[in-house]
Amino acid sequence: MDALDRVVKPKTKRAKRFLEKREPKLTENTKNAMLIKGGNANSTVTEVLKDIYALKKPFAVMYKKKNITRPFEDQTSLEFFSKKSDCSLFLFGSHNKKRPNNLIVGRMFDYHVLDMIELGIENFVSLKDIKNNKCPEGTKPMLIFAGDTFDLSEEYRRLKSLLIDFFRGPTVPNIRLAGLEHVLHFTAVDGKIYMRSYKVLLKKSGCKIPRIELEDIGPSLDLVMRRTHLASDDLYKLSLKQPKALKPKKKKNISHDVFGTTYGRIHMQKQDLSKLQTRKMKGLKKRPAEKSAEDGGISPKKTKSV
Repeated sequence: MDALDRVVKPKTKRAKRFLEKREPKLTENTKNAMLIKGGNANSTVTEVLKDIYALKKPFAVMYKKKNITRPFEDQTSLEFFSKKSDCSLFLFGSHNKKRPNNLIVGRMFDYHVLDMIELGIENFVSLKDIKNNKCPEGTKPMLIFAGDTFDLSEEYRRLKSLLIDFFRGPTVPNIRLAGLEHVLHFTAVDGKIYMRSYKVLLKKSGCKIPRIELEDIGPSLDLVMRRTHLASDDLYKLSLKQPKALKPKKKKNISHDVFGTTYGRIHMQKQDLSKLQTRKMKGLKKRPAEKSAEDGGISPKKTKSV
């Protein structure tokens, strides 16, 4: 049995908190990513990994030592690192003559590789090459996807889902306007994926709504898709399954219209309006003729007392 698979009983409170953090939860923790260099990674791939790590911090782990592994042939080492560092996302960089400047981006499900897509770097501009003010560490980016290719091909649909998982950051309950300062733009056209990173500048516009400008801060990547390893439809559907406790309960007899107005339906027994008690007024009192008509048209005669 693998050393990471055995049952571990905590001996200290710190170890207990560490294990509780890794336990399954209704609302999972923010997904962490591990960035790994291959055995023959060159300077370009190393710089790309450093820049992606700078965008992903603090939800990332950077392995500085080179690891001789081939993810498309043997995935055991990636699964081992995933368990060790509690990361469900990974980015592997390598370089060789057949596939120069190679990146493999993927994600895990139950510490096993779910999806994996290989991308080739054709053009790269680093963070340090663009002399502009950068966004603070841990800024949650806004993701923009342009191009019909992301919706037409199954491989590009999975790539879009994978990139959203990788860069989305933590889930926040509230958003402030000044916090929307980082944009990641992905464009798919002519078989290539263009990744650009911008900083949002809020300028004066003479009204309450500011004028928005985008400033390139890097990194910039021109990528091309090479190989893919996609999960089957059944496994992919299983990975998207949510606990019953998180599913919203359906409320009976409540509906909404297109404008968002809420309507409620009330079930009542059929009412007899003839027995409805109204306000007592002289004008609403029934006359003797009306009462006799209701009783059958025959009014009883009064007998004189002797």
